[in-house]
Amino acid sequence: QVQFVESGGGLVQPGGSLRLSCAASESIFSFAVMGWYRQAPGKQREWVAMITSGGATNYVASVKGRFTISRDNAKNTVYLQMNSLKPEDTAVYYCNALPPESDWGQGTQVSVSS
Repeated sequence: QVQFVESGGGLVQPGGSLRLSCAASESIFSFAVMGWYRQAPGKQREWVAMITSGGATNYVASVKGRFTISRDNAKNTVYLQMNSLKPEDTAVYYCNALPPESDWGQGTQVSVSS
């Protein structure tokens, strides 16, 4: 079963940027759709961005225009560029196929606070 390792999180001020990376233990080419998800304290995990094998993307309304998802099949890596971050973006961010097909990784914490 493929494993995902997320990285790139941290503490950033409102309006700041972060770039998250998700490294897969094997090829992600077989996954038609890859996604980024997040889970804020006391809330259910939600998907925030998705990308197809052909490069089509979609985003939850709350991040549209601020986040950009991309994938590098050769490197088995999915990225999430996050700009204009808001306090409500604070969460643990995960990647997985969409719908999820593997166990969840440990995620990467993103904290947006002044």
